[in-house]
Amino acid sequence: MSETIAPKRRWIMALPLLGFAVMAALFWFRLGAGDPAKIPSALIGRPAPATALPALEGLSGNGAPIPGLDPAAFKGRVSVVNVWASWCVPCHEEAPLFTTLAQDKRIQIVGINYKDSPDNARRFLGRYGNPFSIVGVDGNGRAAIEWGVYGVPETFIVGRDGNISYKLVGGVTPENFDRVLKVEIEKALKAGS
Repeated sequence: MSETIAPKRRWIMALPLLGFAVMAALFWFRLGAGDPAKIPSALIGRPAPATALPALEGLSGNGAPIPGLDPAAFKGRVSVVNVWASWCVPCHEEAPLFTTLAQDKRIQIVGINYKDSPDNARRFLGRYGNPFSIVGVDGNGRAAIEWGVYGVPETFIVGRDGNISYKLVGGVTPENFDRVLKVEIEKALKAGS
């Protein structure tokens, strides 16, 4: 009689291991199948956070200081908001693309400098050029939390109505610059016409 119970008992003992294997496979599939740039944001369609940020000390352009972030700056213009830092490797790679994007005078480019030293941030902008008409300093990371930032870099498009219309998680690359970012900017420009 004990011989008929033993195989059944082994099967019951294997159930937790089988359950773990199924859960691990689902986790692995979801992790590998998703594009991190398409992580949904609860802020899409909602107003940009009303967080004022101080200017990056010592940063100027055309002989005038570059202002910090005033949430009122989003009203009436399509804005591309980039959360960046000098220590962020993808930020170095995307910097020339933002310089190109800054040539489009229909939009304003806003920078949120995340947990960076002012000297390093100014050196970074001196090296690549400053595409930002506004640079707010988020020294403690509080603004990044309010914007729902997962990690730097992240880029947001804010429509003329002050609402966030798009979020790109990760760096802007030559591959997603024309195919994704510029397309979303054009949508925001048309929406506010």
